[in-house]
Amino acid sequence: MTQSRFTGTDSYVATDDLTMAVNAALTLERPLLIKGEPGTGKTQLAEEVAKALDTNLIQWHIKSTTKAHQGLYEYDAVSRLRDSQLGDEKVHDIANYIVKGKLWEAFESDKRSVLLIDEIDKADIEFPNDLLQELDKMEFHVYETKQVITARQRPLVIITSNNEKELPDAFLRRCFFHYISFPDTSTMEQIVNVHFPDLKKDMLSEALKVFFDVREVPGLKKKPSTSELLDWIKLLLAEDIPAEELHGDDPRKAIPKLHGALLKNEQDVHLFERLVFLNRKKSAQGNVDPR
Repeated sequence: MTQSRFTGTDSYVATDDLTMAVNAALTLERPLLIKGEPGTGKTQLAEEVAKALDTNLIQWHIKSTTKAHQGLYEYDAVSRLRDSQLGDEKVHDIANYIVKGKLWEAFESDKRSVLLIDEIDKADIEFPNDLLQELDKMEFHVYETKQVITARQRPLVIITSNNEKELPDAFLRRCFFHYISFPDTSTMEQIVNVHFPDLKKDMLSEALKVFFDVREVPGLKKKPSTSELLDWIKLLLAEDIPAEELHGDDPRKAIPKLHGALLKNEQDVHLFERLVFLNRKKSAQGNVDPR
């Protein structure tokens, strides 16, 4: 049976605040703008909401070259020119060369769909403003065919941003906003248990301790995310590395095993190597007999 409210799913741990934000957007019929660190499950949220509401998910992944009009439709003039040169009869109907965009797909859906506009901050600064009227009025005009496309059912629009650039105030006013805070230890335990239900408690405890210690190291260019923690645990299990080997007495004195899953650039690896060297040097100096 189709649900009208989001209550989470078995495969996605949603906090009370996040659940409330999704349902607020559903009630207000406004886009839900989700921000948060990369890897905190912003994109997956749209997938899980669609699953929970038993509806279809339409995904529009934004690139730096994406234009707002592409979400509505595109006129394929090149194909029409080619067909005219070949004498194809369909060239006389311009509608044959209108390529529907993701918003058009969502507007045509017979039931309320979930429309994901993923990483909107990658696009040009004018991109959000160029969608204001369409997201507000839930309709747009196709100039080539003189059609007005109106949404049969207002979709739930979920927009994600990694905060790479500021979004216009006029756009923000039309959204319900939620920031996904990085999970605390308790929430992260729940997330890991969803993906690895048979993980032993000692491994879970040690892995989380190392992971959060890594995130707290000052100067990291890129802190490891939730998705990278899950990859790391998967590798630890595949290599059958016991919990007691994850770190010694001080986890900051050594680079974690299989650290390539957590540290994603050479600067951070070198930072850990320097920390290891400095810690060993301090340890050696501390063991020198002052006499």
